[in-house]
Amino acid sequence: MTNLSQFIAETAGLFQSVGIESFQADAETLIGLSLGLSRGELQAKAFLGDAFEPASELQDWIARRAKREPLQHITGVAHFRNLTLAVGPGVFIPRPETESVVTIALDYLAGISDPKVVDIGTGSGAIAISIATEAGIEVDAIELSEAATRFTEQNIVSHGASVNLFVGDFREIDLEFGRYDLVVSNPPYIPLSAVPIDPEVRDFDPELALYGGEDGLDLIREIIDQAQLLLRPGGMLLLEHADGQSDLVCQLLLANWQTVRAHPDSTGRLRAASAVR
Repeated sequence: MTNLSQFIAETAGLFQSVGIESFQADAETLIGLSLGLSRGELQAKAFLGDAFEPASELQDWIARRAKREPLQHITGVAHFRNLTLAVGPGVFIPRPETESVVTIALDYLAGISDPKVVDIGTGSGAIAISIATEAGIEVDAIELSEAATRFTEQNIVSHGASVNLFVGDFREIDLEFGRYDLVVSNPPYIPLSAVPIDPEVRDFDPELALYGGEDGLDLIREIIDQAQLLLRPGGMLLLEHADGQSDLVCQLLLANWQTVRAHPDSTGRLRAASAVR
């Protein structure tokens, strides 16, 4: 039998030893989840020096995380803006940098009456559901992976979002041309040769959501072409891309689009591009 404070420290130390950067937060999240406590409540309880005997389920969670299984797969949820999204094997875990893409989209849509929006490659539904719930509008969303859509559907229902989900290849979905004010996407954009270092990404995120061909831009090129058909004149295309791809994506857009812009994320890195049809 150990005390709670010591157990938290030992778990955080284990996570740190295997290269997990968020070792303290992950340890407190899993132990708190086991006890039904928030991280703040857990820290307060640990301060009292209570004796602690970890449940077998918690020991299993710790072992899984130590093998670099994503925390979100263990807890079953990912937090994105003001959403708590169901996630797991088969769906891409939404990242903080994508929250900035939603902010750009909402700022643009604020000046449009009854805007029409489509999110290509919606995954968990993070972008589509955020826009729908925060702007109070209806959003169309497309996802190719059936494994991912079981999470998308669950998230749409749990948040009561006005999102119409289309399952299939975005190039083959029968959408009305010239209908949309905004086409938004966080597509696969990692070059095939640039295998991610982090095991959580490399070994657990679906390859379909990661890799975008030899230079990472195959799907981005396809979405740019399709958006030309889907958008009304004056409508906007908004794309997330990898750090370091801004110049390349903007060059693709400059060929046939107007008002091409590069957008920084919350850390100041250029991680999105927009253009007007």
